[in-house]
Amino acid sequence: MCKQMPVIALVDCNNFYVSCERVFHPDLEGKPVAVLSNNDGCVVARSAEVKALGVKMGTPAFQCAELFARHKVRVFSSNYTLYGDMSHRVMEVLRESAPRIEVYSIDEAFLDLSGLRAEPALSRSAGIRKTVGKWTGIPVSIGLGPTKTLAKIANRLAKKRPEWNGLFDLTGTDRRKAILKTVPVKEIWGIGPRYARLLQDRGLQSALDLSNCADWWIRKHLTITGLYTVFELRGQPCLDLEPVPAPQKSVACSRSFGSPISELPAIRQALCLYVQQAAVKLRGQGLLAGHIQVFLKTNSFKPGPRHEAHQGRPLPRPTAFTPTLLSKAREILEVLYRPGHAYQKAGVILSELKPASTRQLSLFDPDQEQQSRENKLMQALDRLNSKYGQDTVRIGLTGDSRKSWEMRRDRLSRRFTTAWDELPQAG
Repeated sequence: MCKQMPVIALVDCNNFYVSCERVFHPDLEGKPVAVLSNNDGCVVARSAEVKALGVKMGTPAFQCAELFARHKVRVFSSNYTLYGDMSHRVMEVLRESAPRIEVYSIDEAFLDLSGLRAEPALSRSAGIRKTVGKWTGIPVSIGLGPTKTLAKIANRLAKKRPEWNGLFDLTGTDRRKAILKTVPVKEIWGIGPRYARLLQDRGLQSALDLSNCADWWIRKHLTITGLYTVFELRGQPCLDLEPVPAPQKSVACSRSFGSPISELPAIRQALCLYVQQAAVKLRGQGLLAGHIQVFLKTNSFKPGPRHEAHQGRPLPRPTAFTPTLLSKAREILEVLYRPGHAYQKAGVILSELKPASTRQLSLFDPDQEQQSRENKLMQALDRLNSKYGQDTVRIGLTGDSRKSWEMRRDRLSRRFTTAWDELPQAG
């Protein structure tokens, strides 16, 4: 019996941050829209209209101010609460569309359509695209291929030409060589800038050139990972879908301050909030941390004294209990801080993670009653913040006066889907 060819679909949300804003501002459809990074620093999302103005990804916002004003570009600060919730909604629709799915990023997912033969994969993909748009308002492009690497290439092509209606199929072999000949090696998923320069120096300019290269040469110069990429370009699957994300090795939370700060109390206040947010991530994944690291840094691009430092320490026991993490983080901060420096960023990294369910007992652990109290306290804290909004209830060390260090987001839209008082209103 002939083995069925795999069919992998890569679903990618179009200009995702911009699309999220347009869902709740339909008057912006067809008009130039840009979204800025943390502290309103750089352009991180652009509508097609902004791209047509020549604005590159990562361009500092101040450099675009005159251009944006002249062309009436609508500019938004990054609304991560809104984007995260919209991403969740898109992924839930996709989970109903295929038996296996790998959420690759906030706006991308691989779907395995291999066993769904009731209708052709291309027409099924058109249905998925229509359903996502109808149920969430987010436009998506879908690329099809027998491997993840070819699906990535197909998705990129699906976005390039309007006549393809956001869909492109590379599952067949009839036109694959002609298509791969048009794809530069630097645009291949898994080929970084360094490898791209190496390949170009050797005369390998396109994906077709790379797919025709000898296996031994690829293994020697691009390692086994590069060889897997070449096999995938030839239509041989090497990278399986990962429905369950790989366990995290660390949990981090860091931010650039809205403006540089020199006072220790303000830095301590900010760090305490970051620790609390990292602890929430930890508990949400059922993990405990055995090590904590704190870092501080000044702005390398501005005049004045510079200082960048970090230090890590083991925790007394693997834990996700916020007060324990806060105590250790504050100890480290006191060592790192230097008076007279204007710090631009601080953060915390929790590592040596272990599942809470498999934690080994120790003679130094608190008694069961105390552990039970700690767990109940954290559960209550997380429940309240989940219901009423992040940081509604927090440890007192965080304080209330946060304007000096809070991230600057002067153009922030409302949290339309997660806050009762910011829900859209019907006109």
